[in-house]
Amino acid sequence: MWNPGRVCVLALSTLALLPLTFQGQQQNPYSLSTQTNLVTVPTQVTTQQGDFIYGLQGSQFVVTDNGVRQRIRLEETPEQTGLSLVVLVQCSRAAALESAKLAGLSTMIEDITGAAPHEVAVVSYGTNPSLLSNFTSAPEKLRAAVSAIKPCNENGAATFDAVEYATGLLGERENHYRRAILLISETRDHGSHATPKEVIEELGETNTVVNAVAYSPGRDQFLHQLRYGDEGSNGVADLTPLIIMAINALRKNASSELAALSGGEYLNFTTRKGFDHALGHLANQVHNFYLLSFQPQGTPSPGYHALRTSVPGMPDALVRSRSTYWFEPTPPSAEAH
Repeated sequence: MWNPGRVCVLALSTLALLPLTFQGQQQNPYSLSTQTNLVTVPTQVTTQQGDFIYGLQGSQFVVTDNGVRQRIRLEETPEQTGLSLVVLVQCSRAAALESAKLAGLSTMIEDITGAAPHEVAVVSYGTNPSLLSNFTSAPEKLRAAVSAIKPCNENGAATFDAVEYATGLLGERENHYRRAILLISETRDHGSHATPKEVIEELGETNTVVNAVAYSPGRDQFLHQLRYGDEGSNGVADLTPLIIMAINALRKNASSELAALSGGEYLNFTTRKGFDHALGHLANQVHNFYLLSFQPQGTPSPGYHALRTSVPGMPDALVRSRSTYWFEPTPPSAEAH
């Protein structure tokens, strides 16, 4: 496990920012390829007091996929890969009350990305996402984009739609960088058209980590209710119990569960000092991770997979890693017909 010896950059899994989807493969490290079926599992191990535990060997980890133990590989230098980060900031509803607390955001993003190769896109959203800056590594462009984030007079806070949009941006990148979303928002979604199931699928398919820094406007949570369309014959009734549980959790606290499912971190803030502390905490963690990977035994079943990572020899250690991925077989090519 790499120890940078400094407070540096973030990538989460909200930031993975970030325990993000850390990729160390030389081929396409982000897609769950049906040719290699490579699943990456960025993992952090700490003491009960929050101190990182370094020097673990691959043989000390146990990773299960839908309960089946996998044969894992531990990457030696995962921090050498770059970072593609989408900073996703809610501008609507209670965001107007929180905007002054985000004054140091551009500086904190620079701390999160650090000196490693990186590119950052900035998106604000209310009812719909708005791209303020496409991917750039230029600090001046990033600062200009962040300064363009302004409160918007909208009642919607379509977090699922915005995360789906950000995931799409990341999915179009052709580099071999790890992929992450830094989500700054309320805890709940208000008015998305994308379903929780669709968002879970796309995060899993693109190996994207969500790191969430959230505020909880209690009054608004009582005044607004989540709305979901009719699932129809292909809806919730046809899903596995695991994904039903995930969807129900997402409805209660979207930002927290998006982070948990993707292997990222979730933090709350109520003051500017709390916001700066949360981003600083994430920045201090981004490079302190183990990158585990495995190829599922046999042919993975289509759909939602539950991952569990543990260090049996250290029962008191706290282990945080991505908990899901989504596998979708490649359809037969035209040549096969």
